[in-house]
Amino acid sequence: MTDQTSIKLYGAAWCQDSERVKNFLSENKIDYEYINVEIDKEASSLLEGMNNGKRITPTLVVNGTSFANPSIDLVSSLLGLNEGRPRVQMFGAEWCPDCHRAKAYLKDNGINFQFINIDEHAWSISVLEEINKGKRIIPTVIIDGQAYANPDNRKLRELLDIEEEAQTHLFDIAIIGGGASGLTTAIYAQRDRFSTVILEKRMIGGNASLTEKIENYPGFMNISGPELMDKMAEQAKTYGAEIKLGADVRKINQEHEVFHIETSSGEIKARSVVVATGSTYKKLNIPGENELIGAGVHFCATCDGAFYRDRTVIVVGGGNSALEEGIFLSRFTKKILLVHRGEEFSASSSYTDKLPGMSNIEIFLNQSPVEFMSTDDGKFKGLKVKDNATDEEQILEADGAFIFVGLVPNTKFLKGTVELTEQGFVKTMPGSVETTTPGIFAAGDCREGAIAQVAAATGEGVIASFAVKAYLKLEEV
Repeated sequence: MTDQTSIKLYGAAWCQDSERVKNFLSENKIDYEYINVEIDKEASSLLEGMNNGKRITPTLVVNGTSFANPSIDLVSSLLGLNEGRPRVQMFGAEWCPDCHRAKAYLKDNGINFQFINIDEHAWSISVLEEINKGKRIIPTVIIDGQAYANPDNRKLRELLDIEEEAQTHLFDIAIIGGGASGLTTAIYAQRDRFSTVILEKRMIGGNASLTEKIENYPGFMNISGPELMDKMAEQAKTYGAEIKLGADVRKINQEHEVFHIETSSGEIKARSVVVATGSTYKKLNIPGENELIGAGVHFCATCDGAFYRDRTVIVVGGGNSALEEGIFLSRFTKKILLVHRGEEFSASSSYTDKLPGMSNIEIFLNQSPVEFMSTDDGKFKGLKVKDNATDEEQILEADGAFIFVGLVPNTKFLKGTVELTEQGFVKTMPGSVETTTPGIFAAGDCREGAIAQVAAATGEGVIASFAVKAYLKLEEV
């Protein structure tokens, strides 16, 4: 990878701090432009403009942001320099769940990294595509010049030789999943003085954190998903819940009434477990889909929609999620091609009633997706669809596609631990959140029969907290 980071150092020959920073950058083989403000009078004026009229040397400018007389620790943090370890850079965005996960893991382990926000630096997009063979994969982490696309915490630990102490604390409750159900369970459990840890493999908030607007949560006429989830997380932490991001659960074992939870970050021990892992988006499973995921095919409008401003986008699906996300995308895209295999949408009228007034949404009903098409050089071209009434096929050309055709529960790690349905949802006792394994409970979208709404998820979190409380008190008898 060619490092296109812009680094400028404004200094002066007489300034010892300028020499200090210059030497540090040189020792770490960092390319930078040195500007002597005593010689370059125009640069002297620029320096004063950066520092409210003061001529402070040295001033370091990294990708357009200035830092007056930075300490070596700050320079190391800004540029991802680590004593005894490789340099670390990360391409990402603030809306990217895995970016938050990777950033939190590196920070928690004292690793400096340079964060390159692809929404702020235009040059970063082409570099990102070059690194990942045309795909815009974030986070992409660069370790001493070697790129790794969306590495999990275990991979980061291996690459950076991070030593982590084994987890020896025994929690009363381990909550797997940091969405609305998990956060609510933690809030109630901590109020009852039960020690609680939330294990979240990506970003706090689950699917709700990827929803631009929530209009049906009691008490809020209109609130963004990230804002609501942040409020819940802050409340859980205020009451004392511990949150571990990037903790991908692999397996649960039970020994002597203690659950041993194997995660990507190490082992967690708890007296009880609440599974609140939610669901992920279902794929179409048609030719071309897997090859184009991340390079034209997407499942989250909030995450990837910004890449398609003023462009044409296909949205596949006919339920509430498909129409909600399609309407969201229509606000900044040139055109939306809304494709649904049914003769009419299954979404509620609150969404379908908005469609007639959306001039840049074109509807294709009774059309089954057949294949995602690519150009000769492997780039996204469009979607081939078949008319269910006539079998006639056509290619809908676009710049990208978003798929919203249902959810798959995140429960693979539970196979053999609790009973699951054929679709993978956790089976619970009638009218309860109790699973077939005493001490393990399920709440939210991963549970069979759950209602996929934030308000319902919080309600299940409350029920789970009371069920766990009863179980733990029974265990103490």
